[in-house]
Amino acid sequence: MILRKKILSKIERIFQRYGFDPFDTPAIEYLETLSGKYGEEAENKLMWRFKDPWSERWYALRYDLTVPMARYVAMNRHIPMPFKRYHIAPVWRHEEPQKGRYREFYQCDVDIVGSPYPEADAEILEVMWKVFREFGFESVKILVNDRRILRGVFEKELSISDPMPVYRAVDKLDKIGVEGVENELKKTGLNEDLVRKIMKTIDLRGDPSEILGRLEEMYRDNKDVVEGTKFLYEMISYLPSGINIVFDLSLVRGLDYYTGPIFEAVVEKPRIGSLAGGGRYDDLIALFAGEKIPSTGGSIGVERLIDAGVELGIFNFDKKTVTHVFIVVLDRSREIMSYAYDVARMLRENDINVSIDLMRRSVSKQREYARKLMIPLIIFIGRREYETSKVTIYHTETQERNEIDKQDLVDTIRKILGGRG
Repeated sequence: MILRKKILSKIERIFQRYGFDPFDTPAIEYLETLSGKYGEEAENKLMWRFKDPWSERWYALRYDLTVPMARYVAMNRHIPMPFKRYHIAPVWRHEEPQKGRYREFYQCDVDIVGSPYPEADAEILEVMWKVFREFGFESVKILVNDRRILRGVFEKELSISDPMPVYRAVDKLDKIGVEGVENELKKTGLNEDLVRKIMKTIDLRGDPSEILGRLEEMYRDNKDVVEGTKFLYEMISYLPSGINIVFDLSLVRGLDYYTGPIFEAVVEKPRIGSLAGGGRYDDLIALFAGEKIPSTGGSIGVERLIDAGVELGIFNFDKKTVTHVFIVVLDRSREIMSYAYDVARMLRENDINVSIDLMRRSVSKQREYARKLMIPLIIFIGRREYETSKVTIYHTETQERNEIDKQDLVDTIRKILGGRG
């Protein structure tokens, strides 16, 4: 929990740096609000739903943070545009729990509502990349594609009238492999020749400038492909150097509501799935508002971020408490206890996290408690400290013990702790 809180706090600060404001929606929505937005598999197998026994109405736990936000925007048309929000909250899915897949997990979303331009999509990508860089994920790469390119290739070039089942099959490539995707495609009724063409098509990946150029050349008369490639070209031009962008035609994103550029952030190892994903969903709000409002966004899965970070040595669970200082009381007489509480209050008023023994334990047991929680500093207060307005401070890491004046305690602790939180 401590590690998660620290990670969420840092992500929140990064989101705010880019001008995104906090936002929240209810955990429970009407089922009809969420239905028809994610796709058949998500809604039939993964969405938690229940019937209210009093009203006989169906409800669902939110599946993601985007659809509830779209509903909110549709109901509050007075919002100044662009509406830039971040939302950090749990979502629920009826998964089989395993590494990288959970029934409840936190998403950290950023969205820009109101802008149809690639600058907005570029900002979403940059924010995502910034989060990973600041945590130390050096090997992260961002895969990009565009639903218009997919639509142009699959619907117009391969004459697939309903591409959504194809997208959902291809979306499982990392989970079930090439043979598994081929079998899924055959289940949709496609013949072997068409399946072969699809598998060859989605194998197109690499440097965006090279691949997008090839696509433009191959499909110069295909309006959707041309629009998608031009949008991606411009979007990428707004990104800072150093972002590892890879165009990947097998990237489809399984949710139905995407309409333009889509992306996923991945690391080579551990193979845990995408750490973040998102894209443009220009038609989603229209399902509630009856009017098209262009929107784009991205989402980080915190549990996967932690799993990957722990495996890569970026994160650890060593920290067992947020407490900086534990006060060990050597003498429980009233005046010394009062002095100990004065010291604790002084430190707390200066943003130093302090705990004091509340169990009336022996000195040895107080010290043992502090050791188990790996509290960095222990302050000893007894009669001598009380009579001289001093404290004895023990640094557990260096094992140094010093007696200092009470008035110098705050500065001393800040110096010892440095940037530790």
